[in-house]
Amino acid sequence: MHLCHTQAMTHSSSAEWVILIHGLFGNLDNLKNLAKELNQFANVLLVDLPAHGQSPATDSFDFLVYAQMIADTIKAKNIDHPHIVGHSLGGKIAMAMALNNRLNIRSLVVADIAPVAYPPRHDAVFHALNQVELDAVKNRSEVKTIFDKVLQDESTRQFLLKSLKQKDGKWHWAFNLPLLQRDYAKLIDWPFTGLHASVPTLFIKGSDSDYIQPSMQSAIISSFPNAKAHIIEAAGHWLHAQKPVIFNRVVARFLQSQT
Repeated sequence: MHLCHTQAMTHSSSAEWVILIHGLFGNLDNLKNLAKELNQFANVLLVDLPAHGQSPATDSFDFLVYAQMIADTIKAKNIDHPHIVGHSLGGKIAMAMALNNRLNIRSLVVADIAPVAYPPRHDAVFHALNQVELDAVKNRSEVKTIFDKVLQDESTRQFLLKSLKQKDGKWHWAFNLPLLQRDYAKLIDWPFTGLHASVPTLFIKGSDSDYIQPSMQSAIISSFPNAKAHIIEAAGHWLHAQKPVIFNRVVARFLQSQT
């Protein structure tokens, strides 16, 4: 059994558990701000996705394998009936867990992603990452200079730089770039049409993001008939970082309503 790397924030032995799952190219630090907010009333477990952070890599990307690894990790912590919060790819994995009965999930929060297949949208990111010769990097500013030339979006540049790590004098990405690039078509796909889960679910969308569109509403309702939606104004796909106070409040309010 391969388990994911986690970090726990305990409130009390009687408090419910909330599992936080970050998105593509990220790690559990991405949702630390939310974790601190939720820790005021809940126990929180932050999870590194497989092939991200300090979690083990896999031979390939597979929604069911990743969902099962996270479910096994949660069970190994003796956590039952948790709330799950996932952003972007983490939201897809969370939905896969719910639709395939990988856990007895109490409620689900999905941040800026829908249960649909997406067209490719990370070509520029992969191009930028492949411009970096890690063995030749002397300092972080060198990588920032490369990103400034090839990536237009500042928030994306800063997000990726957070995953540039140094160990024993050598730089590396805190995700398995070759695996994610090779299996990218699998992770933007969605193989679970026709399944549904009645778990209470909140979809949170950034108003400036195109990851959730009106045309996806039927797929959302079909898969999650007990779903609600909330739009955070003036926020894009990185809504948890762009509007943290509002995002944290919306998530906390929903989770507390499900206890």
